[in-house]
Amino acid sequence: MAGGTVLGALKFIVTNVDYHTLLILVFINTVNGANSASDVHVLPVADTNWTLILQGEWMLKFYAPWCPACQQIQPDWENFAKESKALGISVGKIDVSQQPGLSGRFLVTTLPTIFHAKDGMFRRYLASRTVEDLQSYIIEKKWESVEPVPTWKSPSSIAMTGMSGLFHLSVWIRHIQSYMTDTLGIPVWGSYVIFALAILLTGLFLGLILVLIADCLCPSKHRYKEVTTEVYMKEELSDEEQEDVPTEEKQLSDAEDERENLSDKASGEDSAGDEASGPEELAVDSVDGLPSDSTAENGMRKRKLQVPESPDEL
Repeated sequence: MAGGTVLGALKFIVTNVDYHTLLILVFINTVNGANSASDVHVLPVADTNWTLILQGEWMLKFYAPWCPACQQIQPDWENFAKESKALGISVGKIDVSQQPGLSGRFLVTTLPTIFHAKDGMFRRYLASRTVEDLQSYIIEKKWESVEPVPTWKSPSSIAMTGMSGLFHLSVWIRHIQSYMTDTLGIPVWGSYVIFALAILLTGLFLGLILVLIADCLCPSKHRYKEVTTEVYMKEELSDEEQEDVPTEEKQLSDAEDERENLSDKASGEDSAGDEASGPEELAVDSVDGLPSDSTAENGMRKRKLQVPESPDEL
C-alpha cells in the first residue's frame, strides 16, 4: 500500500513537473551545499565567543553584506580558509551589521578590515587580499615586522570594552527611534525632543547620585567644627580686647590731666612775672608799634588769668 503511494507520487511529479524545473532545483541545492561546505572553514565570531581569538593564531575579517568590496574578496577569503588547517591557523569573519559591539571593540571604521591575532596580540593586515599574499603573510611570518596594536587599544582593554558598550547603546537608541517613528507615528523632531529630555533627566539623576556619594565619602562635619572653634576663639579675643580698651583710655586720660595741670602751673608763674615787669617790657619788646611774640603770649596768659575760675570769685 505504501509502495503504491510512493509510485503514484513519482508518476505525478514526472507527468506534471517540467524537466527544466527539476534541473534548476538540483543546481540550487548543489550551490547551497558547496557554500555551506566552504563556510565550514570560516568560523563566525560574535560577542558571545569572541574570547576564542585571544588564544592561538587567527585571521579575522570584518565585513558587511551590503559592502561591494567585501563581496569582491569573499571567494579569496574562502579559499584561504580552506588552507587554514595546513597553515595551522583559524580563519574567522565578523558581520558588523550583526555584531556592532565587536566593531566598536576593534575600532573598525572601514570595510573590509582584516586583523591578525597571535596569542592576544593584534595587528592590522594592510597588504594585498589575494590568496597567495594571505598565505605568504602567515608562512613567511610577515606579521612580525608589523607593529601590534597598543595596549590601551587592545580589544580586551577597559577602554575598548567601554567603546563596545557605547556601540551597543547607539544601536539600542536607533532601534528605539525607529520604533517611535515607524510604529508609534511620532515625528522625527518629536523623537529628538524625547531623547533630549531623557538625557537631561538622566544627567540630573546621575549628578544627584554623585553628590550623595561625595557627601557620604567625604563629610564636611570636621570642617564645620574647625570653623566654629575659630569663630569662638575670635569672639573670646574680641571680648578681652573690649575689656582692655577702657583701661587704656583711663590711663591716657589721667596722663592728659597731669599734663594740663603742669601747663596751668607754668602759666600761673609766667603771669606773675609779667605783672612785676610792668609796661616797660611791652615798650622794649615792641618794634615799630607792633608787639613781639612774647608780648602776645603774655597778653593771652593775662586774659586767661582774668577769667574767674570759681563761683566765689564772682
